[in-house]
Amino acid sequence: MAAFPDGVPCWADAMVPDLEAAERFYGELLGWTFEAGSPEFGNYTEARSEGRRVAAVVPTPAGMTGSPPSWSIYFASCDVDGTARRITAAGGRSAVDPMDVADYGRMMIAQDPEGTFFGVWQAGRHTGFEKHGEPGSYVWATVCVRNAEAADAFYPDVMPLEAVPVPDSGYTVFEAGGTAAAGRLRMDDRFPPETPPHVLVHFGVDDCDRAVETVRRLGGELRSGPADSPFGRLAVVSDQQGAVFAVMDPATTTGERPQ
Repeated sequence: MAAFPDGVPCWADAMVPDLEAAERFYGELLGWTFEAGSPEFGNYTEARSEGRRVAAVVPTPAGMTGSPPSWSIYFASCDVDGTARRITAAGGRSAVDPMDVADYGRMMIAQDPEGTFFGVWQAGRHTGFEKHGEPGSYVWATVCVRNAEAADAFYPDVMPLEAVPVPDSGYTVFEAGGTAAAGRLRMDDRFPPETPPHVLVHFGVDDCDRAVETVRRLGGELRSGPADSPFGRLAVVSDQQGAVFAVMDPATTTGERPQ
């Protein structure tokens, strides 16, 4: 499978304290199966839907036991080292410097000027999602920040993205080559002050309301929604360990998409 274009989200993973609990939760919610990880790579465990790679879960490393469970997104790059230099020049920072992951690819973990964590992935043997945009797989990512203007300047500075505001919404779509790649949401007073800037990863489901019921039954929580939109019916939830993400039914839309 070909590598993703630069600037397009190409992979997602979650860091959790209890790997087996995560496998039970996402296996039932999203129908994932799991391929056991190697101790050499920290038991990094890939999830599959219909036999295709869709995401990964990894146990929290011993040195990071206080870190909250969370989902992360990786943006594709054909040159991670060049992207790292642009991140620093634009006011961001490197949290994990560019490094090779065997022959799978090259990666880094970065923060934007407001502190939002995100990954950058240069594909080798691992090109990223083998299934996306469908139920049981990644469908969207939203960068949630308070300083929206800074984010709208930063991401196009470091990746080949164009920030396209959605009128009267507080939302911006980042486009790569004229195609929607990700979004940016301004966090307002509806977000508790302690909520840090973050990337909200959306996974596709056939029925948003039924997915929320499953989340609750499995010990997770509903954080907001479900709500209708021109892009699909969605809800923000957390798994039973506290990792926040969104479930979205892209087939159930309300209203016209902005042009």
